[in-house]
Amino acid sequence: MVLAGLSLGVCVSNGFARFAYGLILPAMRSDLGWTYTQAGWINTSNALGYLAGAALTFALVRKFPAYRLFAWGMIGTSASLLLSGAAPAFWMLTVLRITAGIFGALVFISGGALATRLFAEDRARSALAIAIYFGGGGLGMMLSGATIPVLFAQAGTAAWPWAWFALGLASFACCLWSIWASRVMATTAATEAGSGVPNGRLPTARMLPELSGYCLFGTGYIVYITFLVAWMNSFHAGTAVISAVWVTIGIGIALSPFIWRPILARFDGGAPLALASSTCALAILVGVVVPSVGGLLASALLFGLAVFIGPASVTAFSRKNLDANAVGPAIALFTFVFAAGQVVGPVTAGVIGDSTGSIRDGLTAAAAIMLAGAALAAVQRPLER
Repeated sequence: MVLAGLSLGVCVSNGFARFAYGLILPAMRSDLGWTYTQAGWINTSNALGYLAGAALTFALVRKFPAYRLFAWGMIGTSASLLLSGAAPAFWMLTVLRITAGIFGALVFISGGALATRLFAEDRARSALAIAIYFGGGGLGMMLSGATIPVLFAQAGTAAWPWAWFALGLASFACCLWSIWASRVMATTAATEAGSGVPNGRLPTARMLPELSGYCLFGTGYIVYITFLVAWMNSFHAGTAVISAVWVTIGIGIALSPFIWRPILARFDGGAPLALASSTCALAILVGVVVPSVGGLLASALLFGLAVFIGPASVTAFSRKNLDANAVGPAIALFTFVFAAGQVVGPVTAGVIGDSTGSIRDGLTAAAAIMLAGAALAAVQRPLER
């Protein structure tokens, strides 16, 4: 029950606040007359907020208990989503996407730190718990994928504010269970994640391959999520196909903890991140090269099976290689470089799409970047404490 509650945090911070934008983007772009670059900027602004939120969390996690940061993040993210439906102006949407990113980072990082304390003495169960926590994003993908395309099919592109309203209300509904779960973790174990790193420092130099690989992972994966529906719309995919693809990603995310559990439990270095990044790159290429229903569904399933294993792998890496009180700051640092990559990805892919006339080239570039990230992560070796 506690793990399920914590995973609702990822459902909100990522499944709703980050990924669902890919479903709403085509309607907003059509209704508001945006270019690909403007559409990419709105998601880049969310990544800028995520970047600021990661930096803020890195400082706050030393001063406040993780459960409190988690609660603040859940409420702030929910409010940002709800208000996005009442903000048609480009600058207002930019501000709200930034605030959603800031609060979403609080949820993602503090929740991950709390999840690492579950089954801390059992490598296999701990790896599964971490993966299931991040798998909460799959629930958000399935819920949004099953409803938002239907909304636009029935009400047209001008209904995009109602999609944001629905996401905000659903997020508030998740708050009670998820905040309760974080409080239970705070009272049943020493869950003051990141109460201070020994000597105030992390071994960042020795973590550089993992950090660099994760940065490129963030750069590439967000392009797929941002522009997948726009890519499908370019060859007139129907509502049923779009919904099925999005739900398939969510199903893949939900299944991923059980498939990747042995890998997360066995390896202490960068192998899990390298494998996850390679799988996501392959998924993107399949969707680009085989733009049929079968190819898109295969692409979606592959992507879903690997996308949240990236965050799970760096979280497991932190738990295995660092002292318990350094895990929170380490996750914050990983999230910071991850967010830095996300800042670059969408707007760059949008510029490429505008210059070539097809977002396909931006997606191909994203796959190449993820392969480069996989090569860097593969170099990472376990740390010596």
